[in-house]
Amino acid sequence: MSIQKQEDPRAIRSKKMFKNAVLSLLIEKPSISQLTVQKIADRAELNRATFYLHYQDIYDLLKQITDEIFDELSIKLRPLMKGEIILEREQLTVFLDYIYENRKYFGVLFEYKSFETNLFNLFKNLIETRRNDKQNELPKNYVSIDIRTASLMGIIMWWIKDGIHFSSEYIANQISLMFER
Repeated sequence: MSIQKQEDPRAIRSKKMFKNAVLSLLIEKPSISQLTVQKIADRAELNRATFYLHYQDIYDLLKQITDEIFDELSIKLRPLMKGEIILEREQLTVFLDYIYENRKYFGVLFEYKSFETNLFNLFKNLIETRRNDKQNELPKNYVSIDIRTASLMGIIMWWIKDGIHFSSEYIANQISLMFER
């Protein structure tokens, strides 16, 4: 029996403070080139040595943030992989609620092409999986996976940047209507 070593609560707290600090700095000025470890440490009210205990550099911190976001998005998308239409809007709403709760971070991260590409690939995988499950039911002139994925990305990016006054339920309903056969 292997015993998993739990992370020290202080380390968890410090990492959270660094992540919040870097994201708040990026919200103010969305340029990674203007970030420094000292600025992040100052914003987190921690010291540089603590930063280097947890991260190699700023890019390591940003990679960990995006990895965590994608892990969480993958978990939220899993029920949609084989969802039935009745449950689909509920599951989509849960997924969109996560995006809504983290909208400031998504707004900043959408500025980076690599984040957008990774999110596109995550959505594309969802659409491909769902299409493969229904392959025999689809007409031959069905919309391509890339076009559907781009449409979904466009809706979510628009929602985060300009349409955030719409609820996640409303957006889930609109996406569901768009993706019905």
